[in-house]
Amino acid sequence: MRKIVPLDDARHLPIWQRPVTLLFLMAIAMPLSFATWSALLNNFVIEVAKFDGSDIGWLHTVREIPGFLAIGVIFVIMFIREQTLAMISLAMLAIATALTAYFPTMGGLLFITLISSIGFHYYETVNQSLQLQWLPKDRAPQVLGLLVSAASAATLVAYGVIVISWRAYDLSYNFVYMVSGALTLVIVAYCVIAMPQFESPNPQTKKFILRRRYWLYYALQFMSGARRQIFVVFAAFMMVERFGFDVDEITKLMLITLVANMVLAPFLGRLVHRFGERNAMALEYVGLFLVFVAYGGIYWFGWGALLAAGLYIANNIFFALALALKTYFQKIADPGDIAPTAAVAFTINHIAAVFLPAGLGYLWLVSPQFVFGLAAGMAAVSFMLALMIPRHPEPGNETVFSKFVAAPAE
Repeated sequence: MRKIVPLDDARHLPIWQRPVTLLFLMAIAMPLSFATWSALLNNFVIEVAKFDGSDIGWLHTVREIPGFLAIGVIFVIMFIREQTLAMISLAMLAIATALTAYFPTMGGLLFITLISSIGFHYYETVNQSLQLQWLPKDRAPQVLGLLVSAASAATLVAYGVIVISWRAYDLSYNFVYMVSGALTLVIVAYCVIAMPQFESPNPQTKKFILRRRYWLYYALQFMSGARRQIFVVFAAFMMVERFGFDVDEITKLMLITLVANMVLAPFLGRLVHRFGERNAMALEYVGLFLVFVAYGGIYWFGWGALLAAGLYIANNIFFALALALKTYFQKIADPGDIAPTAAVAFTINHIAAVFLPAGLGYLWLVSPQFVFGLAAGMAAVSFMLALMIPRHPEPGNETVFSKFVAAPAE
């Protein structure tokens, strides 16, 4: 049985065994598999599996079902520690990624993607919970920014290798998927063997929690999930379908995005700390509104590939400000609510994700510009919601309306 170390005592451990080190290792391990899978996916499904817009929509709908069912984490952590569940989930993601190219059919890809997605979404749910439990509130925005940079650096390495070697060595989809999955498994093995189990000072409530005072957080999560799905499913797909981008060209674009995120993420973390969650999220949503309107312009006005590439980079940079939503919840939450609410929030985040990709896949066949127009509308709604966040959120002051409403008995 692995050693259990109270979180307050962990600061006496060597740096390679501390909780923040584990968070950084997990931040590196996940994108080695997931980012590689994402980089190759659109070319793989078009060139090998012969997908159209409807097919990719259905694939992403199936991929998001485990996210919708992330509330099951509450049940699982009754029997398994969150840290252990994070390791199991990362291993599932890694193995499924490694085997992806062995399933080059619609049915096969739906199956292996479902396995990969269970690992990804359960990991993301638990990882968010552990971050908010283990990081002090006064340092959380800055450290979360550094974690985003670490994940971007790992992805940068994966993308850089693909760009340099894809054509030079005539790599196969199978080889790249296998190597990326194996690297994630190596990091997971280290974390399991070298790291103790960390015990949070605030035991987590192991039951379904839906509190009225968290309503704004839930609403922002819902809009975030709906809006992000349109970008994740259709932005890169459009680059391949409309402009004929090859694997290394798509990967170069993602690589530029990653460099920008590596440089800017720590700055964005400090920006959230200095100006507050409300202002940071308002900036994010205004930027995303303009980006999605411009995406529609590609179809309305025939704008070219260079602008589309620039919009892709800008979109990802604005997404990095999503760390403000995490720290907003950390400030308003009861300490014991973090794990169950992270699971509930992930489910809410994925409500739209279950039906939007498939439904919009059919709309894409008729009017791609309307798909991006819908995303712009979602960004506008998110902006209005963000204005309801108080300058200094805390329990009892969750929204700008809290001072006018008697606190509910919970």
